[in-house]
Amino acid sequence: MRSVQLSPIARARAMEQMSTDVLDVLVIGGGVVGAGSALDAATRGLRVGLVEARDLASGTSSRSSKLVHGGLRYLEMLDFRLVAEALKERGLMLQRLAPHLVHPVPFIYPLRHRVWERVYAGAGVALYDAMSKASGYGAGVPVHRHLTRRAARKIAPSLRKDALVGALQYYDAQVDDARHTMFLARTAAAYGAHVATRTRVVSMLKQGERVTGAVVRDLEGGGEYEVRAHQVVNATGVWTDDTQSLTGERGHFHVRASKGIHLVVPRDRIRSDSGLILRTEKSVLFVIPWHRHWIIGTTDTDWSLSKDHPAASRSDIDYLLDHVNAVLQIPLTHADVEGVYAGLRPLLEGESEASSKLSREHAVSHPAPGLVVVAGGKYTTYRVMAKDAVDEAVHGLGSQLDRTLPACVTEDIPLLGAEGFQAVWNQRHLLAADHGLHQERIEHLLKRYGTLLTEVLALVDDDSSLGEPLAGADDYLRAEVVYAASHEGARHLDDVLTRRTRISIEEFDRGTGVAAEVAELMGRVLGWDDAQRRREVEHYLGRVEAERESQQMPDDETADAARKGAADVVPVTTS
Repeated sequence: MRSVQLSPIARARAMEQMSTDVLDVLVIGGGVVGAGSALDAATRGLRVGLVEARDLASGTSSRSSKLVHGGLRYLEMLDFRLVAEALKERGLMLQRLAPHLVHPVPFIYPLRHRVWERVYAGAGVALYDAMSKASGYGAGVPVHRHLTRRAARKIAPSLRKDALVGALQYYDAQVDDARHTMFLARTAAAYGAHVATRTRVVSMLKQGERVTGAVVRDLEGGGEYEVRAHQVVNATGVWTDDTQSLTGERGHFHVRASKGIHLVVPRDRIRSDSGLILRTEKSVLFVIPWHRHWIIGTTDTDWSLSKDHPAASRSDIDYLLDHVNAVLQIPLTHADVEGVYAGLRPLLEGESEASSKLSREHAVSHPAPGLVVVAGGKYTTYRVMAKDAVDEAVHGLGSQLDRTLPACVTEDIPLLGAEGFQAVWNQRHLLAADHGLHQERIEHLLKRYGTLLTEVLALVDDDSSLGEPLAGADDYLRAEVVYAASHEGARHLDDVLTRRTRISIEEFDRGTGVAAEVAELMGRVLGWDDAQRRREVEHYLGRVEAERESQQMPDDETADAARKGAADVVPVTTS
């Protein structure tokens, strides 16, 4: 498969093509389901466009727990179908679709009760492993094991002795969700999809009751253009109701938002060679290994305020710290928190009995001719959601096309960077020697770019200064910033610091110290003048200040008001 760039030139070409051609499918929303839908449709031989009002994965799809998992807790709810489906998708991503981005991760589950809990929890984890193997995609994920208290504390010395009587250890997988979503969109573009970010749908085109496309506003260059399509797929997550209202049609279901927040702390604050999964009075709490850090989350509370920038309050942070400190020898404090991020889960609320029974996880609807709506779901099963949405769109195409369309093939379509990954991984010591980089640096790059690593290294070969780490964020090379702007669709400073890298949550200063350097590197690619570079930096500093202020507020209302103190670098809404 040829590699393609999500460059400024490619964006301009995509907008031109979408405004002149009649598409088979227009996808609205650049999250994981929208990007997955664009890839699904493109690999069926359809003419596809994807528009996104902000950046790829700028909403829920960059703010998850970073897990690809079957949902162990759903076994307790007897939702075996969902767990089996998710375990198959986990295995597909690990083995075939994205082995460069998805990796196994161990978890310890502390047991608090003798005998009965070990039997009960052990049976559940055994069933989890058995369902994984039965899917045909369980290879590479170790099976669970039972641990004594001493063995568990040898793996995780930070656990308090009185916090457990024994433990289970099992495996799931993790992913950098924002990079994975970006790779989906970029792979869709490689198969011919037109991808344009910072393009907002302002109205729907209709002929009678049929939706025939959308009017899209270019938020970067200005102007509006019409995109005509036989089918429109609304994959806008928590914004589903807002997008659907543009048709004037009443939907089959509503989507409500549930807020989940996560904390990021340095790896040395918790001594453990394994992640942790803890029961709470509401659900479960994860402590997840993340490079040189831990991710701790999540909460689950209704959210009816700003969907653009959900805010974490001090009470949210206190909730997570209190629950994780209940099992740690040395408690974490607010001073240990490097980063905080908040996201919104799109949960379904059916307007009728039939729609509410479709699935507690996701549903697909055809509320008007020419319009398909997909909502709900979990990150791990994005490919199934995309398949269901495109199946519905293909059904709606009916006689509009003069050919029979093939079924979904994405089960067999590796993402860019996946093909040949194991071979290149085996050569990482050679790559390190050839390019004058440490082997650990090459491994880090391979887990971010896969075999497209060679494109990043080519930048270093052409300009050795790009092989230096960023000052103040030395996990990332200067070349990665240039590559993000030239190949990965990053158009603003926030895109790089928050989604192409994770500097905004991995550094105590939230990336403020490196902002000027990153803006200068991006500006070379995007043609920024000094004034634009200053605007980008000022906006980012304002965003960090507003987030820090919101995280000192006692409740959602005051936190939301504080976060609104920083405007978007490119306004998305209009008066």
